[in-house]
Amino acid sequence: MQKTYVILGQNLEYAFPEPHPLNSKRYSLFVENLKNHPNVQNGSVEIIEGKFANEDELLLFHSKSYIDFVKKMSEFGSGYLDYGDTPAFKGIFEISSFVVGSTILAIDKVFEGENIHAFNPIGGLHHAYRDRASGFCVFNDPAIAIIYARKKYGIRNILYFDIDAHHGDGVYYSFENDPYVFIVDYHESGNYLFPGTGFREEKGKDLAYGTKLNIPLEPYSGDKEFLDNFEIVKDFVEKNDYELILLQCGTDGMKGDPITHLQYTDMVHYETAKYLHKLAHEKCKGRIVAMGGGGYSPENVAKGWIKVIEAFSMKI
Repeated sequence: MQKTYVILGQNLEYAFPEPHPLNSKRYSLFVENLKNHPNVQNGSVEIIEGKFANEDELLLFHSKSYIDFVKKMSEFGSGYLDYGDTPAFKGIFEISSFVVGSTILAIDKVFEGENIHAFNPIGGLHHAYRDRASGFCVFNDPAIAIIYARKKYGIRNILYFDIDAHHGDGVYYSFENDPYVFIVDYHESGNYLFPGTGFREEKGKDLAYGTKLNIPLEPYSGDKEFLDNFEIVKDFVEKNDYELILLQCGTDGMKGDPITHLQYTDMVHYETAKYLHKLAHEKCKGRIVAMGGGGYSPENVAKGWIKVIEAFSMKI
């Protein structure tokens, strides 16, 4: 029987004080809908408690000097961790470590046996770099997950699939030269939206050229424009083998998000998760981990993430 673990934390949501767009209100409707969902009631989806990452786990990707800087700013409790997007507050180090630890727990869960999936809603912080915060992201849990899974489980080929409205630059450029990390990244064009990267001609470097696929979309693109590119995606994805699939399923590409311009419905999240779920069963014993990523409309967050969980629960 297949199983999906959803990892939550008691009062440890990754959020910044209001009026920051990434605040705790964005999770509450999702959590309420999740706890009342039939798939939780019938046991095919199980809610479990997350955990903190230790320093050795953070050091898999981040520099010691940067980790120490975050600790210091977390104790100080004010200022910024970057140039103005990512504020420091008391406890930000611990909360950010909880994000990473919860994604690591998700990785461990999917390697417990076949047909196991996991979802860390507070994960997917894809803008952080080795030595700096960026775009609301302190520690890059997807990058750490890639390195951790390889180190602990001896795997090589990993598919990272990102549908957040913003290009996952912290993941992309950190593995741009890695021929065994395959990346598909849908996002609003960097000509119009932070971080201003992720153009079609960027396909990886050196031996990794051709292992990356960026799909920048024009502002106000919707479901049709997303799906029009899906045959390109399938051709790219299905010619390779994988031992793990990671999905960053930010909902900030959905219509009505306050800080982006894309116009998706939750159909994008459902169709993407359904496709990758099937691919995971075909390619890597069902091992797929989703991470929530961005999204600044509580209604969209709830709709999009519930669709991902429903797709993971489909019988294959």
